[in-house]
Amino acid sequence: MIPVRRRSNRGFTLIELLVVIAIIAVLIALLLPAVQAAREAARRAQCTNNMKQIGIAMHNYHDQMGSYPPGEISTISAGVPVSWGLYSNELAWRAMILPQMEGGTIYNSVNFMVSPNPSDNPGSSAGWITAWNTVFTTWLCPSDATNGGGRLPSNTPTGQWTDQPIDPTTGTTAAMTPVSNYAGSFGDNYCGGPLLSTGGLIWETPYNVTTLPGQPRIGWNGYWGTFYGPPGGFTAGAGTMRGYFDYRSTQKPPNVAAVTDGTSNTIMAGEVVPSAAADSNFWFFNGAYAGCTVPLGWQANTYPAAASNCLGQWQNATAPNNCRYSAAAKGFVSFHPGGSNFLMGDGSVRFMKNSINLITYCALGSRAGGEVISSDAY
Repeated sequence: MIPVRRRSNRGFTLIELLVVIAIIAVLIALLLPAVQAAREAARRAQCTNNMKQIGIAMHNYHDQMGSYPPGEISTISAGVPVSWGLYSNELAWRAMILPQMEGGTIYNSVNFMVSPNPSDNPGSSAGWITAWNTVFTTWLCPSDATNGGGRLPSNTPTGQWTDQPIDPTTGTTAAMTPVSNYAGSFGDNYCGGPLLSTGGLIWETPYNVTTLPGQPRIGWNGYWGTFYGPPGGFTAGAGTMRGYFDYRSTQKPPNVAAVTDGTSNTIMAGEVVPSAAADSNFWFFNGAYAGCTVPLGWQANTYPAAASNCLGQWQNATAPNNCRYSAAAKGFVSFHPGGSNFLMGDGSVRFMKNSINLITYCALGSRAGGEVISSDAY
């Protein structure tokens, strides 16, 4: 008899299949960090480009107006600028450079004689809703997944608090508030200090302490760059503007000549996280600035926002430093690993590590402090 040869139909065994799957999983695990790093590098590059566009717009504004934009458009009463007042439209520097950032259409739709605040102009603030609902992607960092795509809920514990205009479709104030990831710098003026009813931020030198020659000082009178200062914290004329912006436009805007520390050594603007601050809106002055006396990268939203000693406790000394309503929320921070991007006065953008020395950081915040900063200090 001739033996019959049987065909072999051997395939993968279960063990072999599991081994292949395990190898694929290991390869994915090895490649995933590299892919994520590449994606973050692309997001950071886009963020850098956004800030460079802002820098170009700032310099174009300076060339046209002879100075940088003021901190706020406000009215004057008895020689003193008044914020949150009738006919003071409260708009910040971002609104003023829109024509230099291809935002002329929205800029032209804005009536600068009318405040978006319905309590100031109850009959006309509704005319602001088109501009209010516009999202400017250039003002958003793609690494921040918490910015709501440029709009966050209005007046909720974790939302944004400001003077929203009337939405004519509902007859009530706008339910969403536009935000931005880029804020102007008021430098090393106090973020807390005499602004608070008692005490100050833990990093700041108390305002009533006289430092010795050569001893660094963290924080200077004139909270958030204003001319208000001690003894009560709100005494007019007791503060000086150390950075590029004055939060309430109480002082004359600087020009290039006023940056005696060198434009390449002075921070003009930096990154912020709107979800970490309770008043980080795009249009109004109260959401447009940050300072350098808060350590870079400080997380101000790790405390429950709805807690009684956090919610609505605006810059009070009793508010925890990691509460989004505290003065510590006025620091620069980002979602980039290890640090944040900063726009310098010469228009360049630099990445600074969260580990930067606080003294060096404050020196970079001042435009005319006379500090000497070595090239390898940051």
